[in-house]
Amino acid sequence: MTLPSTPPPFAISLSEVQQAHERIRAHIVRTPLLESQTLNHLLGGRIIVKAECLQHAGAFKFRGACNRLLQLSPAQRQAGVVAFSSGNHALATSAVARKLGIPATIIMPSDAPKAKIEGSRANGATVILYDRQNDDREAIGAEIATRTGAVMVPPYDDPHIMAGQGTVGLEIIEQATERGVALDAVIAASSGGGLVAGVATAVKSLSPKTAVYAGEPAGFDELARSLASGQPESNAPGARSICDALQVVRPGKLTFPVNLHLLAGSLVVTDDDVRQAMKAAYQHLKLVVEPGGAVPLAALLAGKLDAADKTIVVILSGGNVDTSVFIEALNR
Repeated sequence: MTLPSTPPPFAISLSEVQQAHERIRAHIVRTPLLESQTLNHLLGGRIIVKAECLQHAGAFKFRGACNRLLQLSPAQRQAGVVAFSSGNHALATSAVARKLGIPATIIMPSDAPKAKIEGSRANGATVILYDRQNDDREAIGAEIATRTGAVMVPPYDDPHIMAGQGTVGLEIIEQATERGVALDAVIAASSGGGLVAGVATAVKSLSPKTAVYAGEPAGFDELARSLASGQPESNAPGARSICDALQVVRPGKLTFPVNLHLLAGSLVVTDDDVRQAMKAAYQHLKLVVEPGGAVPLAALLAGKLDAADKTIVVILSGGNVDTSVFIEALNR
């Protein structure tokens, strides 16, 4: 596939990511870059982990939600927000809403991890559960927003959300520069594509030679197929994966053009690959990582990208995992 020489205007720019970082800097954790010499030896390169599982609310999603909610007017804050999410965006939006004193309604799939449902409720949000296979979460959210006047806060297809997530990439380049490290590649998990689009915007602007890859679970690899065809592709109905955070039907309308033009590709892994990565992150880095958050590391461990003699950053994007799922991974 040959891309047009001049890409279309993107939903966000580097300056918007930088502005988002200034806006949210006092509210977020500047998560560390970590290394394991065991992983380096195993993979033959330098593997650096951006530990977003240590972010507030346990995932990178706090960044985008924070950037979006901080820009609400006083009237909008009073009316509240409504968000739909499989979990991490729910936790993040409810956590930021609690911090800012904003009422929040969160629409979540009934099969979402209990830790994410209970966490959202603990943050004071009203949680509405839906059937992932049969119900339309966006329609449910739109009805609530119309009826109550609440502001919709999408999980990825929103410029403010994308810019907030892009601050992960901004920090990666800042931290690598502080260490005097040149990066060959960065890998970020993708669902709707907000994180990897934001990261790619920042990384490719500041370090053009650094390749940016998405990571996806098998069965929910719509971005990999979309990059190959050049147009948005959909996942087959009824697909299943332990990566609850990475299950969408098709790429985002705003995120896909960015990813189509900036990404070097998307790396697809199996559930067993993911479990192996969760165990490796715990053994070698002492990190608790949820399935979706472990996909980038899984891609390297499964040989989806050759790491030999390269310096690669993998973003471990979340750590909100039910105990039973985590124990199963550790026991494999």
